[in-house]
Amino acid sequence: MTDPTEPPELGRDDVLTLDDARFVGENVALVTGAGSGIGRATALALAHNGLTAMATDIDEDGLDETVAKHDELDLDGTVETVAGDLTDDDDIDRVVDRAADCGQITFLANIAGLQTVAPIEEFPMEKYDMMQEAMLRAPLALTKGCLPHMREGDGGAVGNMCSIHGHYVTRDKVAYNMMKFGLRGLTQSIAAEGDGDVRAFSFSTAYVKTPLVTDQIADTAEERGISEQEVVEDVMLGEARVKEMMDPIEVANVFTMGFSEHANHLDGGDLLFDGGYTLTY
Repeated sequence: MTDPTEPPELGRDDVLTLDDARFVGENVALVTGAGSGIGRATALALAHNGLTAMATDIDEDGLDETVAKHDELDLDGTVETVAGDLTDDDDIDRVVDRAADCGQITFLANIAGLQTVAPIEEFPMEKYDMMQEAMLRAPLALTKGCLPHMREGDGGAVGNMCSIHGHYVTRDKVAYNMMKFGLRGLTQSIAAEGDGDVRAFSFSTAYVKTPLVTDQIADTAEERGISEQEVVEDVMLGEARVKEMMDPIEVANVFTMGFSEHANHLDGGDLLFDGGYTLTY
């Protein structure tokens, strides 16, 4: 039986490509969490659409693998990298400066995420602090740094990686739930102040085949006293109508669409791609 959490091999033809006047090498898309998973796929997809993708992550080896995958697939565009710790303000400033050195910052994809599985009574507050800094404070700080560049150019857009956990919550993930609800508030705040020139949107999925998801299966099984298979079938996919997790490239393709001229009226909204998870029963 095929492992439902195992992403398929990414192929060049899996990447959605769109004609867009702003999808050119002079324009930079800054992508966080680009050393693996959704962030890597998004950096590759945006580069293949002609942008200069500035991939950042705390994992330098992961960033090297992202560049290697770009070369292996013979994708178009350019992937530049800069390692950075999103809990460090100096690193955040350095990442934005590096992106600006490569061209006109036009797009920002806040994708980096962390997870901790524990009930509220046992939740380690140092984990909460780290998640809050990396998943909510950093997207605000990065937006603050990128906005002047976007306004100096022809505008731009900020895409925030949200989740079904930004619509409703599951147990034992209090910090993650709080961060994702907060990202929707950040998205709407950016839209309110963007005056239509700088758009913002969030993108909410159910479970995606990424290390963030697969790494929490064992912890969830232990916390709930069930098998890992039951975690996948009952906890992760039990409420969904589409009994299959999304692939990272499917998420990346939606970011591409959201940044494109085809989404000019997507401003402050949330794209709910969850296989019928939250709105059906």
